[in-house]
Amino acid sequence: MQITRLSWNHYRIAAALALFGGVTQGASGQYTATILDTGGMFAAPHGIGGGQIVGYGPDGFLRHALLWTSSAASPTDLHPAGFVVSEARGTDGIQQVGYGELAGQVANALLWSGTAASVVNLHPAGFTDSVGEAIYGGQQAGWGIISGGQSHALLWSGTAASAVDLNPSGFDNSSAYGIYGSQQAGYGHTGGADHALLWSGTAASAVDLNPTGYNYTYAFGTYGTQQVGVGIDSVFGNTHALLWTGTAASAVDLTPAWSTYALATAVSAGNLQVGYAWDATFSTSYALAWNGTASSAINLNSFLPSNFLYAYASGVDELGNIVGFAYDDNFDPHVIVWSPQAVPEPGSMALLAGLALPGVIFLRRCRK
Repeated sequence: MQITRLSWNHYRIAAALALFGGVTQGASGQYTATILDTGGMFAAPHGIGGGQIVGYGPDGFLRHALLWTSSAASPTDLHPAGFVVSEARGTDGIQQVGYGELAGQVANALLWSGTAASVVNLHPAGFTDSVGEAIYGGQQAGWGIISGGQSHALLWSGTAASAVDLNPSGFDNSSAYGIYGSQQAGYGHTGGADHALLWSGTAASAVDLNPTGYNYTYAFGTYGTQQVGVGIDSVFGNTHALLWTGTAASAVDLTPAWSTYALATAVSAGNLQVGYAWDATFSTSYALAWNGTASSAINLNSFLPSNFLYAYASGVDELGNIVGFAYDDNFDPHVIVWSPQAVPEPGSMALLAGLALPGVIFLRRCRK
């Protein structure tokens, strides 16, 4: 087991080797855990990408959007002037998306470029509230509330005026939580139930991912041909982590045999899915990484110190770095990053000498 605190150098090494094809990422199923201390205060990470982590942390009794980067030990406070609370929900390594609440608990979707002063308000006309959930390639996905109180999935291209309403015909409500390339993932409410949905930029493009045997399903992330989320089965009402490849019939149950409550929160390159599951026998939560099947689950808690009791994985980037949070035995929360231990291929060791050169950066990734 390797534990580091505030050490980001292994990210740069992994990124450089991946760019030159020099490593097999996570081939051994081994991870290095980096603990980003929060001083006992609760900080929740939502997304990771391009050397950045986004989420929120406390400012007194209020929440502030936060941005962690590989070049700073402390997070950047993204909280913009004029807002009461804020959260950052996703990043592609260049920009960050989330929301801020005005007085009266009115939410506005927000877009940042690394500082509080850079904020762009994405709140579209005709909506009472809006939230940005994910970002990729200059587009943002999320949702908004119309005047009747229903939520509609939304897609932006950097401005409030660019908002596209993704709510499909026949659905009362919808929300988008993930984006990658031309796809958006989320859910919609129809016929008294919630169905996981996959879009390609328009309301008419919606694909219903709800598989047979489930009353409710939600898609939280998409990457390439894969989508991940959660479903509540129609027999026992258990919660299952799910993986799709674009259709309802393709659904794969990722839930480990020992759990009746599991969620898949994000997906990335190399058939890598992340999330968490509850173990009722030991009354604890395990952060997990999968490679497409329930039996492939890797317990990420095993890479944490022995005094950590509960862990949750919330995001993953294109290099396989996983972000989440965990509680120690004093119930103090910690932001955690699990990085795959790179396995150098023959001939790649010569590349290590050049890793101190500037310009080595993360690849971009899709959110949860």
